[in-house]
Amino acid sequence: MAGELESPVYAILGMTEKLNQIPLKPGYTLNELYIQQPTEESNYTVKWDGEWQITLEVFRDLGAAFLVVIIIIYMLIVGWFQNFKTPIVMMIAIPLSLVGIVLGHWILDAFFTATSFIGMIALAGVMVRNSVLLIDFIEIRLQDGVPLKQAIIEAGAVRTTPILLTTGAVVIGASIILFDPIFQGLAISLVAGAIVSTLLTLIVVPLIYYITERKKWEIKK
Repeated sequence: MAGELESPVYAILGMTEKLNQIPLKPGYTLNELYIQQPTEESNYTVKWDGEWQITLEVFRDLGAAFLVVIIIIYMLIVGWFQNFKTPIVMMIAIPLSLVGIVLGHWILDAFFTATSFIGMIALAGVMVRNSVLLIDFIEIRLQDGVPLKQAIIEAGAVRTTPILLTTGAVVIGASIILFDPIFQGLAISLVAGAIVSTLLTLIVVPLIYYITERKKWEIKK
């Protein structure tokens, strides 16, 4: 699908709308198959094959890989912090990056492709690292006897610079391929996702951590 559409996804969706407008004999329906083969000849069937089937299989495999990545990241953080709730707060940075990815594709009027999905997976680990930097510093200060609010403020003051440096490195590195016709989706996911997720992570993650841990530290106090 070279040209205006760039991806078979949008072409197939357009064809599906046109196929649904075809008049059929009474009692017949039009079935569309994407991965499996037709099993009977008593009805009308369209089998989408070739590049479209490859696209579906790629997105299916990338979705499974993304799920595995999230589970492994969660297990690693649980093993380090010995806590099941705190890692969930840290991983809020992942859906926050999706906000930036969607906005980036919309602003640049670009299509979401398989390379965009790869960028989203790659970005997950980087963005969680920002949350780990914040919350790890907060818990260190809490162990020193510092009040929760003060610990959160100090974490923002001390860890913002390394977080912004990490994000800047990702953005500068990915911006080189921002206008590449093949890897543009990857670059948009990395650049837009990193910028928006970092800005939101510095605000949202400490706020949610404060809400979830306030009662715990008030009781200890």
